[in-house]
Amino acid sequence: MLIYAFPGQGSQKKGMGSHLFPKYASLMEKADTILGYSMQQLCLEDKERQLSNTLFTQPALYVVNALHYYERLALTDVSPDYLIGHSLGEFNALLAAGVFDFETGLLLVKKRAELMSNAKKGRMAAIIGASLSTIHEILENASFPNITIANLNAPQQYIISGPEDDLMQCQHAFQGDVKFVPLNVSGAFHSPLMEEAGIEFSSYIKQFSLSPARIKVISNYTARPYTADSLYENLCKQITSPVRWMDSIQYLLKQGPMLLEETGPGNVLSKLAEQIAQCRLN
Repeated sequence: MLIYAFPGQGSQKKGMGSHLFPKYASLMEKADTILGYSMQQLCLEDKERQLSNTLFTQPALYVVNALHYYERLALTDVSPDYLIGHSLGEFNALLAAGVFDFETGLLLVKKRAELMSNAKKGRMAAIIGASLSTIHEILENASFPNITIANLNAPQQYIISGPEDDLMQCQHAFQGDVKFVPLNVSGAFHSPLMEEAGIEFSSYIKQFSLSPARIKVISNYTARPYTADSLYENLCKQITSPVRWMDSIQYLLKQGPMLLEETGPGNVLSKLAEQIAQCRLN
């Protein structure tokens, strides 16, 4: 069972896409026209250090992920059994499934990035070395009700999200072998603080016609395949709801032996999938 997985924010790096940009010049022209700036200059030069700014990160990863996918198709002409993406990467999974074309996907990602970057300020942090139940217990005992779980990435690896002051104050509650690692992001993504962004995105996406997926795509929101009538809802709910990556990989593992190929920069998702599979074996 072949799975193509598309990474999200955190996988961006200066120089990504360098070997692909010349091969897909026409797509780059379309991207630059939609965005109003040079994607190639952003990814290769990043003179103003914008690549880690959500407003620019999301479109950049969408474009580079898409080029990786088109290059993979050109070299192998193999169709995967399933598609999956982490947060922003889910838009690439839907692109690969034929739900929308490259330009429509980029318009959606551009709007999503704008809304999420303008949302109420917050922060995120990785919690490493604790179970989900332990994290909930720690947050409850320390009286931080506004901190929520944003990403369920792997056993012993979760992301929390919430108001900046609360999140930084709760750091002292995680002690011993449990690591608290603040993330370099500008918002409390996948949390209730994104509610307004989710509502606005819901209104925006209605102007586009989305097609049923030709390949099964696993939803971050449900950890199950998209259905034809869940496309709009899942994409909007994804902004405010946790990324259920661990649940998604566990679902795929139940479908049979799998080969996950990361389609984009880095190998973060591949490593997470290995951890989940290993835990399941144990």
